[in-house]
Amino acid sequence: MSVSDLLKKFSYFNRNAQKKELVQSILQFPEQQNNGVINLHRYDPTNIGDFYCGPHHYFEPLKNKHLDIFDYKREDSAVRENWKEKIVQNSLIIGGGGLLNRDGFTIQMDLFEKLGAKGKKTVLWGVGHNSKYKYTYGKVSKYSVDTSKFGLVGVRDYSMKEEWVPCVSCMHPIFDTPFEIKNEIGIIFHKKTLKNKSVIKKFSHFPSTSNDAVFEDVVKFIGETDTVLTDSYHAMYWSLMLGKKVMVFPNSSKFYDFKYQPVISSFQNFEKDLKKVQSYSGVLEECREININFAHKTFDYLNL
Repeated sequence: MSVSDLLKKFSYFNRNAQKKELVQSILQFPEQQNNGVINLHRYDPTNIGDFYCGPHHYFEPLKNKHLDIFDYKREDSAVRENWKEKIVQNSLIIGGGGLLNRDGFTIQMDLFEKLGAKGKKTVLWGVGHNSKYKYTYGKVSKYSVDTSKFGLVGVRDYSMKEEWVPCVSCMHPIFDTPFEIKNEIGIIFHKKTLKNKSVIKKFSHFPSTSNDAVFEDVVKFIGETDTVLTDSYHAMYWSLMLGKKVMVFPNSSKFYDFKYQPVISSFQNFEKDLKKVQSYSGVLEECREININFAHKTFDYLNL
């Protein structure tokens, strides 16, 4: 094994040890505090779906009270210590996003479940399953955490036993903007798909954008497109809310469990499935009403 490989291996084990130590130090606090509230989600400006799925963007009691769910593993010890302090001191609103049944969030979600059992006030808001294993597509029936251990639960997956609360990004006022149709078909790529040159070439004759573009530009693109093709969950969601015909190319279980199902296809066979696409009406209004009602319940529960 080379020196470089040894250093990488050491770094990997060191990071794992740091994460475990941080989690244990949080759990060892004798009394969990609920002094304020913090909204945890994947706070990633380079992925507009992850970024805009946090309730703190839309409700005044939560403004500027957010934390990246990944900060617990940052190299900067000050960032990790801040994450720890915010978790210990505050009630937690976890979500939205595909935080369940996903390896990258297992440690954090297990921690939040245990904190709920220790007296921490916890809310799951618009979270959903996000398994990358194809054998789970359309077949998820159980979450990776025990949702009964959380104080209040709203999930974005329609078929699950928990209360259905679709992604809170529906509250953004941009979705009230009127648009004029300019594209018959348009495609919105997940940012990872941009690296797949064969896919990009195959769809090069369609107008396109991606989920790492400017949010307002992506919504405008959706608004001006009649039929949207995408492998981005939030591009699917926003398109359905705007009454578009939608086809998805799934890369996770999350595409299979929305109340208003799009046509599921693949990059290879999309053309023969285009005739199946349909639009739905009233989706935006329904999603907003549900989130407003859930906000009232959340603020009552957290005494905000």
